[in-house]
Amino acid sequence: MTDMLCLLKITGVADGCRQAGCALLGGETAEMPGLYSPGEYDLAGFTVGAVERDCVLPRMSSIKVGDAVIGLESSGLHSNGFSLVRKLVDTLSISYDSKVSYPLLDELSIGKSLGEVLLTPTHIYCKPLQSLLQSGKIKAVAHITGGGLLENIPRVLPPQLSVALSATKWSVPGLFGWIASAARLAGNEMSKTFNCGIGLVLIVDKENSAEVCTSVHSFQLKACQIGDLIERRAGSPAVVISDLDTALAAAYPLPDPKAIVSRPSLREGYCHAKKVGVLISGTGTNLQALIDSTRQPSCDYARIVLVISNIPGVEGLKKAERAGIPNKVISHKQYKKRSEFDAVVHEALTEAGVEIVCLAGFMRIVGAEFVSMWRGCLLNIHPTLLPSFPGMQPHEQVLAAGVRVSGCTVHFVEEVVDAGGIIVQEAVPVLPNDSPETLGTRVRQAEHRAYPEALKLLATGKVSRGKGTKVVWKL
Repeated sequence: MTDMLCLLKITGVADGCRQAGCALLGGETAEMPGLYSPGEYDLAGFTVGAVERDCVLPRMSSIKVGDAVIGLESSGLHSNGFSLVRKLVDTLSISYDSKVSYPLLDELSIGKSLGEVLLTPTHIYCKPLQSLLQSGKIKAVAHITGGGLLENIPRVLPPQLSVALSATKWSVPGLFGWIASAARLAGNEMSKTFNCGIGLVLIVDKENSAEVCTSVHSFQLKACQIGDLIERRAGSPAVVISDLDTALAAAYPLPDPKAIVSRPSLREGYCHAKKVGVLISGTGTNLQALIDSTRQPSCDYARIVLVISNIPGVEGLKKAERAGIPNKVISHKQYKKRSEFDAVVHEALTEAGVEIVCLAGFMRIVGAEFVSMWRGCLLNIHPTLLPSFPGMQPHEQVLAAGVRVSGCTVHFVEEVVDAGGIIVQEAVPVLPNDSPETLGTRVRQAEHRAYPEALKLLATGKVSRGKGTKVVWKL
């Protein structure tokens, strides 16, 4: 092992110790010429801990029917199942150096090498759990390692109880959907080997579930209730997982298992997939249209890397979560000035490497400084044919004016509301008996076609912002 490689290994071990809050006491090396081929080595280690007897887990006597099962997200394979994964990579003739083109873990996976994604370090959960363990709220902990969900959780259960899990409660990463699809494995087989997105399982009282999840979230780690403790009938399994086959299929819906890696693009006008950030405030129907379009196998020009909502708990955030897209809430109510709120949003976008920003039902007017920083890369969609009927209550304006055609407009954002250069418009007829609701429904359908088209034009360099409200076309 070279000095540089040795330094890298020690640095990695030290980083793991910092994450776990433990000390690296030392170690030793031994060279055995003739036993190892050049470049080969073994690395082994262990940890030692101490615990008071009355704090030992699981507390079997306190675990009961109705307790909540909390799942903490995994970071990937967690060092399990590599034999099968290597077999798949070899069978499909995929290179570990190939660039990933599908969000195997999240949108940030795209553009990394397949080898780098597969070797994503295992989450170390010590610090997120430390205060919760001291509080006594955790009754049992199951680390989902070899044996997957089906074989690790039973180790912490009383024999008379089992857990009922629902795979709809957490986001199954695309990596596990790809493995299931490529290896043609059912959910039951997958959960015997892989963590399927859940790296650690906690058992807590039902009333403590929300508090435990919130505490874990404070460490930038996702956690949610994924099931409950139920009475175990004679002959029944200790772990029952519903909807896992459906969740795995949704995690990787593409028919071609080779589609996880990039193919050389034959298109011109751009050299890489543009990173897109989407700002929302509500249900996120236009967000979903953008997600669907950028997930198509033919889309190599844009990918959504961040969704920001100014309102917590909205459906649009759940859409992003289900799609495995990083998302966050930045509440405007926490800032006295609009400029302060805009600055925080700008910082989040730039940290994610965003190159194009799409406003999709974002119910805040962005300030002049924000527009200036993103000018030419900031899009919005308005539910009329601009420049007619800008501003609020657009469908009411259309019906009051008695016009026979309305529609939607995707445009560049300028300081003046709804006044930027027009990129795409789609017309929608106004029917004699239309109400704002019925007209709005048909216009939204047009929006779901127009917004992805506009994003494609901008990301591929076919359009750019000119002077004033002019748009420069390169067709």
